[in-house]
Amino acid sequence: MNQTLLIELLTEELPPKALAKLGAAFAAGIVNGLKSRDFLEADSDATIHATPRRLAVSVTKVRATSPDKSIREKVLPVSVALDKDGNPSAPLAKKLAALGFPGLTVADLERAQDGKAESFFYTYTAPGSQLLSGAQAALEESVAKLPIPKVMSYQRPDGATVQFVRPAHSLIALHGATVLPLTLLGLTASNLTEGHRFLTAPGARNVTVANADAYAGVLAEQGKVIPGVDARKEKIRAALLDKAGADQVLMPESLLDEVTALVEWPVVYECRFEEEFLAVPQECLILTMQTNQKYFALTDAAGKLRSRFLIVSNIATDTPQAIIGGNERVVRPRLSDAKFFFEQDKKKTLESRLPLLKNVVYHNKLGTQAERSERVTALAGAIAGKLDSAGLKADVALTERAARLSKADLLTDMVGEFPELQGIMGTYYARHDGEHEDVALAASEHYQPRFAGDSLPTTATGTAVALADKLETLVGIWAIGLAPTGDKDPFALRRHALGVLRMLIEKRLPLSISGLLADAAKQFASVAGFKDPGADVAVFMLDRLRGILRERGFTPNEIEAVVAQNPDRLDDIVQRLEAVQAFAALPESASLAGANKRITNILKKNEEALALAGAVVKESLLQDAAEKSLHAAIVRVQPEVDAAFAAGDFAGTLKTLAKLRDDVDAFFNDVMVMAEDVALRNNRLALLSSLHGMMNRVADISKLAA
Repeated sequence: MNQTLLIELLTEELPPKALAKLGAAFAAGIVNGLKSRDFLEADSDATIHATPRRLAVSVTKVRATSPDKSIREKVLPVSVALDKDGNPSAPLAKKLAALGFPGLTVADLERAQDGKAESFFYTYTAPGSQLLSGAQAALEESVAKLPIPKVMSYQRPDGATVQFVRPAHSLIALHGATVLPLTLLGLTASNLTEGHRFLTAPGARNVTVANADAYAGVLAEQGKVIPGVDARKEKIRAALLDKAGADQVLMPESLLDEVTALVEWPVVYECRFEEEFLAVPQECLILTMQTNQKYFALTDAAGKLRSRFLIVSNIATDTPQAIIGGNERVVRPRLSDAKFFFEQDKKKTLESRLPLLKNVVYHNKLGTQAERSERVTALAGAIAGKLDSAGLKADVALTERAARLSKADLLTDMVGEFPELQGIMGTYYARHDGEHEDVALAASEHYQPRFAGDSLPTTATGTAVALADKLETLVGIWAIGLAPTGDKDPFALRRHALGVLRMLIEKRLPLSISGLLADAAKQFASVAGFKDPGADVAVFMLDRLRGILRERGFTPNEIEAVVAQNPDRLDDIVQRLEAVQAFAALPESASLAGANKRITNILKKNEEALALAGAVVKESLLQDAAEKSLHAAIVRVQPEVDAAFAAGDFAGTLKTLAKLRDDVDAFFNDVMVMAEDVALRNNRLALLSSLHGMMNRVADISKLAA
């Protein structure tokens, strides 16, 4: 009979950061074990339960007995099973006995081809197995494969030593209402578990689960435990929002996950700290509350930190004053530390800290942070000069100042305590020092974008320093042989490359990739044994570019049409792709793309001949009507193509090509390109070359051909 199966393992408090993975792995191991043994239906559904003190899973529609199976067993090759006279051999009798079929005769066996030889086979029906054995095996397999961060040894009541993530106290195994006497870690399964450690009376802590389907409801009602991870998390989220009222609650998912793993019956309380602490940069206060105390900060509608915060407790009470007061006392020293660090740091300017960068090793092959700062400063100045020349109003002196100070906050007490605040604190301290606002902003903005979807620098100064910082890292780390491999990328070069690409694309910066990489490489002239990796880094960046464009919704063929041309500037790449999209939608596009692909192949095979003969079309050598017509059409539309391209109207450039379809089709239908007459052949190649050049100014449309 198909019923829900519940398995729960009750333990001491599990490591909160590992709880989600442990719960998912525990459930997956059991489900996979049952599925491989054919105890599940196609629509069986599993629910993961995990709390600080328990790992559990409930699976619907679990069979009490697995179905019988028809098994075709290979016995022996005929040449071994029969002697030279065709009689059963001794090895055959021995094999049949080993298989458990000693009474079988040759007549009972199937003789069939087995590769190049013949063999005897026997088909029989194996009866299904009982759930008890299948569930026992599945449970043991699951526990053996759990991603336990650190194994703990403990002694069971019977004196035996056991190793597990935490001491285990009880085991539930229910198939419907039937207890399966599974065993694990010296425990034998029953239908008993424990409720909340604090919200149930010691004598009434045991909870009886009468039926597997009643598990979550009974545990919540009688035991004050919400076993479902998602259910607990959403209850916390809703309670935080309700308690926040008109304020905004800062609840990063990682913090929500961790708090969810710390409580079985979550209750949210409001606490407060002294207003004087609000003089400290709010990022410091928020980080210390989230990181050290697992508290939820509140801001007003404008994003300004409030002096009240929320905590998630594992205890529900009508008199929470002791809980609230205790948490307020605990957070006060943390906020005092942050205030002390901030006040101490302000006593020294960022500039006064720069000499100390000589004591910080960046990489033993690339020198100190001071040497790196010099490279980034020079590179940022060069980039700012190019931006200014392009009319983007970048101040070279200001940019170099921003780059020089950008890493100074690494030497402050606050960043030493909270590395996550690097850059952010630099902005605060630069403002305190009276630096230009662009310099202050660049201290934090030069790290942007820090992650996918992060905002870009807002100023030209910040943009130049951000580009320089990332390009210096890319070129320097790549040059010493630490390019990303597989899933290993310890210096986040993929992220740096994506950051550079996003700035070039989204800010439409008129900068060449090769030029930027060359400028970056120049900064390493004094590094012993430096070999310019620019070409390899450029290829790497183009690969990352394909990913960015896929995320923007362009198809692989559309992307290749543009990226295959190895674009060196990206300020108009989105416009080119949009033009390719518009062209691909035209009825003429498929024919022209196919023709362009054919032209590409022809020209590639005849590069030498074309180079020797020159690529100028001689009208006197045009013989067939189709080639004359194509040449006339090219001459006619060329000015339109040139004008549209010069105006940046890439869609118009490609749409103009649609006028050539009939002439191109007629040319390939009526004209033999590879004529025996060399002069005639070369002239036709020159004609195709001129067409090819015009067709591929925006993109290589041959890539659109299926």
